[in-house]
Amino acid sequence: MSLVLDDVLPLLPRLRRHARLLCGDSARADDLLQDTLERAARKGALFHAEPGPERMDAMRNWLLTLMHRLYLNQRRDAREALHDSLDDEDTPQPLVHEPQQQVALRLDLERALAALPAASREILLLVCVEELSYQDAAQVLDVPVGTVMSRLSRARERLRQSMSGAAPARPPLRVVK
Repeated sequence: MSLVLDDVLPLLPRLRRHARLLCGDSARADDLLQDTLERAARKGALFHAEPGPERMDAMRNWLLTLMHRLYLNQRRDAREALHDSLDDEDTPQPLVHEPQQQVALRLDLERALAALPAASREILLLVCVEELSYQDAAQVLDVPVGTVMSRLSRARERLRQSMSGAAPARPPLRVVK
């Protein structure tokens, strides 16, 4: 069975949120989402899943995989062209109705996420925000499950250190005789 527009529509908010968290601003996120959907429309015949409850999960994972690959291609192209610029207006603006402490915490979290390496940020987004299982995240990233687990552990530690303002913990030195 191939890709159907009715199957994709319920996934759009999650896909857009993931794209925005990857890219850091809504304009680039919308471009990434559009590119992902264009590729999905062109390659829809390659998507095969039996009707049933697992179909939506399979489609979500397939679309996230497409988005991941397009994101990596865009980053590589930007690096090669030396056009990767960060503008102050690219920083997502907090909602006005949030209490001041929540706004400050959200901005701190966004800054901490933006400071993480791309691989760390992406694994956190897939597992913690998109709530993918380790196996699904491994499939999206095309890496072994153990790699997902170790990257996630390191990413969580980096985020924890960044949010607490602590310097990275150094492993204790061992005396070897």
